[in-house]
Amino acid sequence: MDSVSQFVLGAAVGGALLGPKIGRKALLWGGVIATVPDLDVLVPLGDPVSNFTYHRSASHSLLVLSLVTPLLAWLMRRLHPAAPVSFKAWAGFVWLVLVTHVLLDCFTVYGTQIFWPLAVEPVGWGTIFIVDPLYTVPLLLAVVVGLCLREPRRLRPWANVGLALSSLYLAFTLGAKLHVDRVVADSLAKQGVSYRQFMTVPTYFNTVLWRTVVMTDEGYLEGFYSLTDPEPQVRFRLYPNQPQWLAEIEESWAVQRLAWFTKGFYRVLQEDDWITVTDLRMGQEPYYVFSFRVGRLQDDQVTVIANERHPQPGPSPRALSQVWERIFTGPEIEVCSSDGAALTC
Repeated sequence: MDSVSQFVLGAAVGGALLGPKIGRKALLWGGVIATVPDLDVLVPLGDPVSNFTYHRSASHSLLVLSLVTPLLAWLMRRLHPAAPVSFKAWAGFVWLVLVTHVLLDCFTVYGTQIFWPLAVEPVGWGTIFIVDPLYTVPLLLAVVVGLCLREPRRLRPWANVGLALSSLYLAFTLGAKLHVDRVVADSLAKQGVSYRQFMTVPTYFNTVLWRTVVMTDEGYLEGFYSLTDPEPQVRFRLYPNQPQWLAEIEESWAVQRLAWFTKGFYRVLQEDDWITVTDLRMGQEPYYVFSFRVGRLQDDQVTVIANERHPQPGPSPRALSQVWERIFTGPEIEVCSSDGAALTC
């Protein structure tokens, strides 16, 4: 999630745990400690693919955070020796603030390696966009009110309300995703589409309009479904994918790492002399956040190169407004169908 959401979540957790004992300091320290895991973005790891795929790894590991907790708890106690808080209470405070940070990140689609250093697939439930005002605003209001209160004992109820409302919203996103997954699966079955896997994720800043990506042998499909659609169906558009360009470099570290990290939801294209791999989970046609050059075509052969970030255009204001418009209008894209041999749209 974004830094503001993580800060106010940590602040609210801090207020709920230690607000009555140390007052507004619990909010401030909760917010500060909640930012610690994301400081890994400041550490250069040598190449763009490493920077991309090692974010949210060691710094978001439940094991690492549990080991760091006693040190931070000791530091808190040294900074506030007069506070009526035991070392155990400080440790509980620090641990819960850190763990709620990584758990919230798990609700996004990026992927959080909470079991690092085990080679376990990153956790990314994809139920909430990285910036969602409906999640953040209740926590923000609770923190602002808490900072204005003079009596520490009144801080905890406000923090609890903010946490309850934001948690209820997260529960709603889980239910919405399960519903959208069923709609997508039913739509693919009714249209006779053969596919390997599909994913669903909310679009920009909301959980009403959802996007799906379907990986097929002919390419990949993109479709949208709004919870306000009158019919429970998804219409798709087919886009090209050229995984054959990776045949000569599929053993390279960057290619294997991207395939693992994206869980197979990636696009391969040959553009000019470059072979690019694009993460299809974050963004939508034709705008994607993460795309990398991993090979070069020379004399009809693809060779491995030092990977580099392939700049992509960001969504225009018009594209963002179209997302809002699509929430309240039915699908207009042709339905894809299969005749058993080829997919057509």
